[in-house]
Amino acid sequence: MPNNPKYYLVQADALPEVFLKVAEAKRLLESGEVATVGDATQATGISRSAFYKYRDAITPFQNLMAGRIITFQLTLKDRTGVLSGILSIFAYCGANILTINQAIPSNGCAMLTISAETTDLACPVEELLKKTGNLDGVIKAEIVAG
Repeated sequence: MPNNPKYYLVQADALPEVFLKVAEAKRLLESGEVATVGDATQATGISRSAFYKYRDAITPFQNLMAGRIITFQLTLKDRTGVLSGILSIFAYCGANILTINQAIPSNGCAMLTISAETTDLACPVEELLKKTGNLDGVIKAEIVAG
């Protein structure tokens, strides 16, 4: 039976420092700021063995979400234009909306679920979520699946 890995979403400041340095070393290599693993490990202050040990075990959240379908759940005030504003933010960030489901408003609020393809996002998923959550008329915004 193959060993199926488990994944956890952990706040960055709860991680051991070595994981954050490995993630930074990977970023330096991917961005072209450094040319070799040796340069990346030297720049981040970790050993090459630590880099190779953990490189496949750590990936920033926004990178995990790239190229995937993410489901957002939002609680909206029952006001004209709120849904239009949300759709404008998704379009601005380059999210390809696949499904939209809005419940009939009750007590002045409505639940909205949007599933979107994130391959061509022009901003990180976290920024899309923050922009949406900060929109006037949005009570709550969260990612429920991805």
